[in-house]
Amino acid sequence: MQENKHQFPSEEVTLPSKGLLYSKDSPLSKGSIEMKYMTAREEDILTNQNFIQNGTVIDKLLESLIITPIDYKDLLIGDKNALLIAARILGYGSDYEFSYNGEEHTVDLTKIEDKELDPLLTSSGKNEFHFTLPTSKTKISFKLLTHGDEKSINLELKGLKKINKDSSYELTTRLKHIIISINGEYEKEKIRDFIDNKLLARDARSLRKKIADIQPDVDLSYDYEDNNGDLVKVPIPIGLNFFWPDAGV
Repeated sequence: MQENKHQFPSEEVTLPSKGLLYSKDSPLSKGSIEMKYMTAREEDILTNQNFIQNGTVIDKLLESLIITPIDYKDLLIGDKNALLIAARILGYGSDYEFSYNGEEHTVDLTKIEDKELDPLLTSSGKNEFHFTLPTSKTKISFKLLTHGDEKSINLELKGLKKINKDSSYELTTRLKHIIISINGEYEKEKIRDFIDNKLLARDARSLRKKIADIQPDVDLSYDYEDNNGDLVKVPIPIGLNFFWPDAGV
């Protein structure tokens, strides 16, 4: 525990990406972030009905807890997940109780492991990876999504829903923000045309698997013994109650 200039106790939280995918001039390139312990002010954020209804409550909470002067939208999704876990531990301790399959379970959040980025996969400071689609043999470059990317995707999906509320564009829209070049071409219109008209389903699936394999993150799962005595991975439920069981939502 350390004291920061605001006189709040704080901790240094290590990022699963190790900071390798952020530009050198970003504080995120250090590979860790200073976060303060939760106060009554953050509990006000957790119960703010406007934040809850518009889906921004978790982001408002993290922005309030982060002391390091970062641009929040630059956070990789996996690094943001690590901050979620740290926020819960700093606010209400490491033991998290939840129900699954009609039973009560307790997880020690300090035992959750990071899935770190392999430093050999990328040049430091550049969020860009190369991959050859196995069926079409098309060479692409792709990036790992940030919080800012997720916001852009959600806005685009809302706009598409207004045009055709019965259609789903989730997968292709995400890919249009993930893929950044096709055979060396970085022009957005060409990338979007390729995804809409030429990207094979089996290649899209291979790309999603590749991303899942390399993406730095935290293992948000719990080993549960089923009725046959086998251990199965169960996702740890994360919502407002994850941070404050008494929030009542």
